[in-house]
Amino acid sequence: MRGEGDMRFGVVVFPGSTCERDCLHVIQEVLGALAVPIWHGVPELPEVDVVVLPGGFSYGDYLRAGAIAATSPIMRAVQRFAREGGLVLGICNGFQILLEAGLLPGALLPNIPSRFLCRTVSVRVENPNTPFTRLYQMGQVLRLPIAHAAGRYDAPAELLANLRSRGQIVFRYCDEGGRPTPEANPNGSLDHIAGICNEGGNVLGLMPHPERASESLLGSEDGRLLFLSLLMQAAEGVR
Repeated sequence: MRGEGDMRFGVVVFPGSTCERDCLHVIQEVLGALAVPIWHGVPELPEVDVVVLPGGFSYGDYLRAGAIAATSPIMRAVQRFAREGGLVLGICNGFQILLEAGLLPGALLPNIPSRFLCRTVSVRVENPNTPFTRLYQMGQVLRLPIAHAAGRYDAPAELLANLRSRGQIVFRYCDEGGRPTPEANPNGSLDHIAGICNEGGNVLGLMPHPERASESLLGSEDGRLLFLSLLMQAAEGVR
């Protein structure tokens, strides 16, 4: 059995990342866990239990958000890590990178209406049975900030049906009462999707920023439970 303090997070830093320090702060200062930054140009991961791809504008979002970062040397190691069951979390731009790297299915398209969004939204927990959400309750409504221009999740009908049936839709946009109304969907995302996981449940991507909602000073602590869920996973000796 491992203690929570033994868990080690690795936060990948790409040119144009802007949220790696926020993630490192929450992991180290708020949770008291170990965390190391990982430069995108290295070919191998250090010894870590969780890999975090943070938000930002990797490579200036040139070509397509996340597309160039997905070809960085470190991503081959991240792909191997995920295939072996390692926990991988992609936040905002990190979610875009996971999709471009083939670690999650579907695509993230420009928002409708086409503008950058930066505000707090309500998000409903759809699957509390993942390593990332085990401390949440089914249907729990969270208040989390978003900051993106291309966060509209899209997928073919067959893929969407599979995501639903396999429990891969982890978060949906909703109103304060937990209802997924059109008005509560900030970017036109298909089926109000705010976050999904892979079939194995060890890779999660979401557009909202849990690291920006992990301290009362910031107006919400709803995101802290995501990181605490990961610490609990390690404490039970599960990678």
